[in-house]
Amino acid sequence: MKSVISVFRSLPSLEKTVEKCLISLNTNSSRLVIQLFCKYGVTKTHNLSYQDCESLQALYNTDTCPNVLRAPARLLSDAVVHFPLTLSEVTLMASPGKVILKNYVEDEVDPNKAMLTELSLSREEFLEYQLQKLDPITFCLREFRGLLGFAESSGLPISIHFDCAGCPAVFSVDDTVLEAHFVLATLSDTDLASQSQNYGAALPNNNDDDFLGDDLDYMIAMETTLAGASSPPHSPVFNNRPLPGPTLEEQAVSSGDEDEEEREVPGTPPNKKFRSLFFGSILQSSGQAAQEVLAEDSDG
Repeated sequence: MKSVISVFRSLPSLEKTVEKCLISLNTNSSRLVIQLFCKYGVTKTHNLSYQDCESLQALYNTDTCPNVLRAPARLLSDAVVHFPLTLSEVTLMASPGKVILKNYVEDEVDPNKAMLTELSLSREEFLEYQLQKLDPITFCLREFRGLLGFAESSGLPISIHFDCAGCPAVFSVDDTVLEAHFVLATLSDTDLASQSQNYGAALPNNNDDDFLGDDLDYMIAMETTLAGASSPPHSPVFNNRPLPGPTLEEQAVSSGDEDEEEREVPGTPPNKKFRSLFFGSILQSSGQAAQEVLAEDSDG
């Protein structure tokens, strides 16, 4: 096609000099012959080589497609302009209220490192909105941009006929003198399922509690050495630790050390008394030098 266009690339000069154009096919030498008969008896002949190829005929029927969308070409052109030019495929997801367009991320690409673009078009923006199946379809964006440019230059709306993933999607423009059908292949269900699993693996895990990690170990280590000084009030964070029962002062003094030695198990870490700095410090109750309290203790 580029070779043919190069023959007619200078239209202003051709209109002034060329009187007649003859196009013929020379099957013996496999040449497409284009002759330009110019003024003053000048003839320009172009011999373009060609080769036979098998034609690919897509099997489709727009009457059997359960989903039909019809919209102005300008609406879809303004929608795809937000996607990068290097994007290969785009996914169309139709619902009863809106149509969502988003970029398709392949399996080998890390979703955390890929740029995800998604936009929605309201149902009221379409000229025709008929849906029977809500299956998403993924097709090539480059060819879609090309047919959008063709439809926009013709001033015609685009009709989208599609069924499910893996079936061809038909984009058509038509009026009284022109009818064109663009048939694009769509990805199958297996490809779309692997994409959804790839997105699910990238979701963050909210079950991890950072406060019960390094921060907790750091704050426990700060007050571990003061565990034997005195018994501080019960921490509001750990409600599952039982409070010591009321005993007589003589029993606490006489049997406190013996009971503590009997309950100790070899290899067990020392009893750590934890108290948040936001609720005071056990240094005050232990009789040592007082520290600055960020917030007073609450009754709870």
